[in-house]
Amino acid sequence: MTEQVAPSIGRGQTTRPRMRMSQSDAIMGYLLVAPIVICLLILVVYPFVFAIWISFTDRMIGQPGNFVGLQNYFYLMGQSNFQATIRNTIVLVGSVQTLKLVLGMGIALLLNQQIRGRQLWRGLILLPWAMPAFVAFITWKLLFAPQGGAFNYILIELGWVQSHVDFLSTKALAMPSVIVASFWRGFPFWVIAFLAALQNVSQELYEAAAIDGASAWQRFRHVTMPSIRHVVLVVVLLSTIWTTNSFEAIWLMTQGGPSDATMTFPVLAYFGMQSLRIGEASAVSVSMLPVFAILVFIVAKMLQKED
Repeated sequence: MTEQVAPSIGRGQTTRPRMRMSQSDAIMGYLLVAPIVICLLILVVYPFVFAIWISFTDRMIGQPGNFVGLQNYFYLMGQSNFQATIRNTIVLVGSVQTLKLVLGMGIALLLNQQIRGRQLWRGLILLPWAMPAFVAFITWKLLFAPQGGAFNYILIELGWVQSHVDFLSTKALAMPSVIVASFWRGFPFWVIAFLAALQNVSQELYEAAAIDGASAWQRFRHVTMPSIRHVVLVVVLLSTIWTTNSFEAIWLMTQGGPSDATMTFPVLAYFGMQSLRIGEASAVSVSMLPVFAILVFIVAKMLQKED
């Protein structure tokens, strides 16, 4: 009997179906991603680019406007309210972020311990964050009210003041009042984020540090912080952007007053929109983009360096 040899299969015949399969998978992947990409282009990229373009024009509501280059930015730099906005934003963001970091970390460390009613306290700590911003800041405005406000009542009863104090209309007290309200509204996010990160730290590291004779501060410095450093950096970045762009706190409590003592970028941009000067309002908003870009770059480099 003659032995029959099976027909040989060329290399091209084995790879061609696989190539067809990979191409079809790629096409299917593009089709699945296309709706998301289109939505991002329409809802994010286009408004973002359009706002930057408008900031270089003298456009007003009802008028197309002309290209004026950096004229809007030069005009803003010469305005006293814009200079006050920069100072107020630095003070507001720096103060609120410092308070959130220190107290948020302290409360998270406390709630990570075996304390009585720990689950209850963890739930209650979320109430300021879960409360609508409108309700939260209106409540704080009522607490600071000169007539009928809880803080004035307490101060008078304790004998610390003789007459009512108008916290939100006094230039020296308006910004501290807004800082307190903004901190109270936002610190639960820090607590929950830090608490989640702390629960992922290996207990063996703490036990090893304790055996080596490390104190509580040394364990926090050399074990806790390096283990949750990534979370801290991301939370600081996100909260800084949110606080800078916060509109409700300032508008509901002081509307930027008194005498621009609490004026911030979102409120100043809103006033520009009210005066129908869209170009200048867009320039106010866009002027913060380089700061955010630098901040994101620094945090990304720090995260990449640690990795």
